Amino acid sequence: MYSKIVLVLLLLAMPLFTFQSMHAQIDPDDSFVIELGLPNGMVNGPFKNIMQGLVYISPMYQYTTKSGLSLGGGLHYSFFSVNQFRINQKVSGGMHSGAAFLKLGHEKFWNNALATDIALKGGVAQSVIITDALKASGVGFLPKTCLYLEPNIGLCLASEVNASFRLTIGYAIYGFGFKPWDLGVNSTLGYSQAELNKVTSFLVVGFGYSRYFNGKKSTDSGWGEE
Repeated sequence: MYSKIVLVLLLLAMPLFTFQSMHAQIDPDDSFVIELGLPNGMVNGPFKNIMQGLVYISPMYQYTTKSGLSLGGGLHYSFFSVNQFRINQKVSGGMHSGAAFLKLGHEKFWNNALATDIALKGGVAQSVIITDALKASGVGFLPKTCLYLEPNIGLCLASEVNASFRLTIGYAIYGFGFKPWDLGVNSTLGYSQAELNKVTSFLVVGFGYSRYFNGKKSTDSGWGEE
């Protein structure tokens, strides 16, 4: 599934390469970035098999130095719903997660159109699990607070001197092990203790947009500015 998503995003981005001859070299300074993706559970057995990722969104601000070192911070939100076909009882609901993070990375334009943004996000995440099974047991919601890490890479294509679009891939790691009873299920569902103890994590594949507030061109290539 992810290979098809990546292929579609690349095909959609290909026309941007035709603008390369028109573009000036961008020297990124401070910028606003927003990423939107589809998360998919990894590693932890119950989370991977039971929870279905529906949305991931992450707005952030970053500042990039002349050397390419980028520093920033932002937020992210993700939502996973319960896949009722993967458990032996009827349970509906899901897990909402929000995180605040700092970002450390390297952003560089390699030519007039193509750039990379490689970074590590780290911060604190707050997850809230809400299901009808939890409510039936007298628990309105189950909160989980943990540390959060996400290595992330973006392949950026300039659309104009102050903006770019990107294909982004990230791997988010939450510092807790997801277990069936977090949903209100009174069973291990056959998962071993080793599987239950693995951290909750998910792969994100999506796209993003960057707006460079002080984006500058290092040469004049026909943008019509004096």
